[in-house]
Amino acid sequence: MTMQTTRIVIVGAGLSGLYAAYLLQRQGIDDFVVLEARDDLGGRIASINAMGQAVSHASMDSSIDRFDLGPTWFWPSYQQELDQIVDALGLERFEQFEAGDMVVERSYEGSVVRMRGYVNSPPSMRLVGGMGMLVDALRRNVNPQRIATGQAVRRLRKHDSHVEVESHTANGAVTTWRAEHVLLALPPRLLENTIDFEPVLPAELARQWKATATWMAPHAKYIAIYDTPFWREQGLSGEARSAGGPLGEIHDASMLGGSSALFGFIGVPASIRGQIPNETLRELCREQLARMFGPVAAMPKAELIKDWAYDPYTATRADANAVSQHAAAPSASASSGPWQGCLTGIGSEWSPQFPGYLAGAVEAARLGVQALNARVAASTLSPLRS
Repeated sequence: MTMQTTRIVIVGAGLSGLYAAYLLQRQGIDDFVVLEARDDLGGRIASINAMGQAVSHASMDSSIDRFDLGPTWFWPSYQQELDQIVDALGLERFEQFEAGDMVVERSYEGSVVRMRGYVNSPPSMRLVGGMGMLVDALRRNVNPQRIATGQAVRRLRKHDSHVEVESHTANGAVTTWRAEHVLLALPPRLLENTIDFEPVLPAELARQWKATATWMAPHAKYIAIYDTPFWREQGLSGEARSAGGPLGEIHDASMLGGSSALFGFIGVPASIRGQIPNETLRELCREQLARMFGPVAAMPKAELIKDWAYDPYTATRADANAVSQHAAAPSASASSGPWQGCLTGIGSEWSPQFPGYLAGAVEAARLGVQALNARVAASTLSPLRS
């Protein structure tokens, strides 16, 4: 076992964890470490390229021809903090394509109906290069020596003056990080299910965290990539709704300046789709796209299904049959007992305004860092410095 000492441990290198690290560094604070269980950064922000291959957000790949497997949109008009971050990082945005008719399938055996599409107001916005560009930009602004991937946190032990954070690698190596404060950038339910707390968390806090639904955890997305957006030539927006499935909701996922794509949310419950071979499910999705958009839709140059319900670093067993919803934010810290003042939840589900959204991840991270600074200022601890 290896022992390390640092002032702050951030558990999770998704958007909230990376943004917390970004904020700390902008304040001149460099005495922290970000521990990520996956071998890549981004958490629920994940991408594939035009060939259907996973994109590493820990690399220097700057290609814009990428497609989101996780969150796709944001709304600048009322998610202003996230919009300001997009501006500050120099990222480009574009409006979700919605021009043209949508198609509706009211049953598997019924005919496809063409109708006027819905236009979102305010408009849904996307990033050129996908949401992974947000992860890439934050990574470039954080000291790479402060980020450790392949480190799954399994245990937190509270001592009188510090917390021991125990992380495990895939080959069984264990590192213990001795820290003054821990920022938890994971979904509440996931960390309550996968991390042992010694002593145990307050019963009410543990209950709240366990009961908080993880956004996206029950979802599966299917993406089909093409050379051209042929549906637009038919006057279609790429948007569709279906009661026949397996895709319940479909959208144009084409990348500005890159390849074209359609993506859909699989409407089959996780407990059922987990029993269907991946190739069978992809074939059913292609058949559905052909019914709704014509035979060309059955011949994508690349395709992929990302089932978040079976991602061990996103979902728990309780999420597999959960109703997809944005849960109310639980308490982010203990109000009394040994864990008071040394542990703060900063994952998206802890956001007061936007729990589960990308905007929620940045809000919760900012609030967590602000609370940490306020505690330090009010205590006899030495100021946070590099």
